[in-house]
Amino acid sequence: MEPIDTSTSSQPSLERQLARARSDMRTLAQQNERLAKTLNQARAQMVDMKERLDALGQPPLTFGIVLERPERKPTDMVASADVFVQGRRMRLKISAQTEDADIHPGCEVMVNETLVIVGVRPRPLAGDIVTVDDILDPPSEDGLLRRAVVTGAVDTQQVVVLAPSIDAKVRAGDRLLIDKKAQLAFDMVPKVDVEDLVLEDVPDIDWNDIGGLSQQIEEIRDAVELPFGHPELFTEYDLKPPKGVLLYGPPGCGKTMIAKAVANSLAHARGQDGRSWFYNVKGPELLNKYVGESERQIRHIFERARAKAGDGRPVIVFFDEMDSLFRTRGSGVSSDVENTIVPQLLSELDGVEDLSNVIIIGASNREDMIDPAILRPGRLDVKIRVERPDAEAALEIFGHYLTPKVRLHADDLREFSGDAEACRRAMIDRVVTTMYAPTPENEFLELTFTSGRVEVLHFRDLASGAMIRNIVDRAKKRAVKEHIDGGGGGVRMEHLLGALTAEFAENEDLPNTTSPDDWARIAGALPKGERITQVRPLLRSKHPTAAEVSTAETGQYL
Repeated sequence: MEPIDTSTSSQPSLERQLARARSDMRTLAQQNERLAKTLNQARAQMVDMKERLDALGQPPLTFGIVLERPERKPTDMVASADVFVQGRRMRLKISAQTEDADIHPGCEVMVNETLVIVGVRPRPLAGDIVTVDDILDPPSEDGLLRRAVVTGAVDTQQVVVLAPSIDAKVRAGDRLLIDKKAQLAFDMVPKVDVEDLVLEDVPDIDWNDIGGLSQQIEEIRDAVELPFGHPELFTEYDLKPPKGVLLYGPPGCGKTMIAKAVANSLAHARGQDGRSWFYNVKGPELLNKYVGESERQIRHIFERARAKAGDGRPVIVFFDEMDSLFRTRGSGVSSDVENTIVPQLLSELDGVEDLSNVIIIGASNREDMIDPAILRPGRLDVKIRVERPDAEAALEIFGHYLTPKVRLHADDLREFSGDAEACRRAMIDRVVTTMYAPTPENEFLELTFTSGRVEVLHFRDLASGAMIRNIVDRAKKRAVKEHIDGGGGGVRMEHLLGALTAEFAENEDLPNTTSPDDWARIAGALPKGERITQVRPLLRSKHPTAAEVSTAETGQYL
């Protein structure tokens, strides 16, 4: 080591060496700082990696549902809860980190391998849906859990415990979400008025919307509106109102419209500000493969009807296609479901005897297939046949669909000096005359009966209100297409006649059946007391591909 020169001449050299040494020290300090920071980061990463590895090595957590939270005693070191986990009811300890969480009956908890509650989750999102039949226990001020009797999907009953979160809200008839194994109800399911049914509040169909059925309307108004509108007179004369009405006849002739109009008229007659309830029950929707399920749905329908009728508003329960559900007992080939469904309806019909605001209306194309016990007096008291429209009724129905609001073509208006109403009436008269004319062009079917008698049906014999509406709609559609193509706007006479021809041409395939007798009963073309052995479409006979349809022992109608 060289000695330090302390002479005055070496003073600048010493200062330079000192500055260099200080600079080196700063550099080393920065390097040490960076090294320490890197080591700390590496240490943190290693700790994090170790924690992740430890977490991956942890055994899985088990989920359970809390059944009860017992009161904590002074001698208890930690809190506990009764939990249904792994198919068993167990009283588990609650970890200190989870003790302050909201652990209550019905919530879901996480349990570690030592069976300690280490986490809390919200209530389960899924479970079995049941209906409450009865509440067993009265409300308790001590916070005791209450029980309820519930019914499952196939009429199986069980007793479940109600979670405190829903205890105060549950009523008989409510639907609950339960854990079957834990026997605990933990949530409520919003219920509809009637499952899988269409409930129409205040039907907007009135008697003025129905054409060509004045006689049938008068009959049903006498049967339904009189007892609902004048109950005091029925009481004075000791006369009971009818429980139900059967509307039967060919399809498309207004049976459903009549039922809706009844509900509408009853609401106005009772002064309920136009409020009424109309249950439209489609027969096939009630059929269920599970034994007892169809009967349960029928009970549910009438329960809801009674509840709605309790506030004084009229309730109409309308069974469409009644023959598909309530056919004669013992007539089933592959199923005997009618042996239990029919008695269920009979008991419900007898059950509404004292209700003045509920009436049953049934509609069917095959009234001969409905069980006679349903049709006897005292159940469906009034039976009204809805016939196919004649020429006079057809004029009225055409007037409902070809209204003064419909635009008419200028050429047709010119023939009547611009009088739109006269033109419209002339169009309707012309198309009805053509439709109902007994001419060879309108011959449709030739029926041969077992007696050998032959009868020819014309298009008028198969006319219906639905067919007339379809004819008018076809004519309107043709007018729209011509308007788009620049041919002028408005319905013409030729549009109506063309629509009439097209409608009849489409219907020529409908009688093709392997069982003409069944088809004729549905279509309303079968005279009483006679059976059909052969059906020959006359419209097809005018073409080379003419074909005959003969009867068979069994078959399906299309």
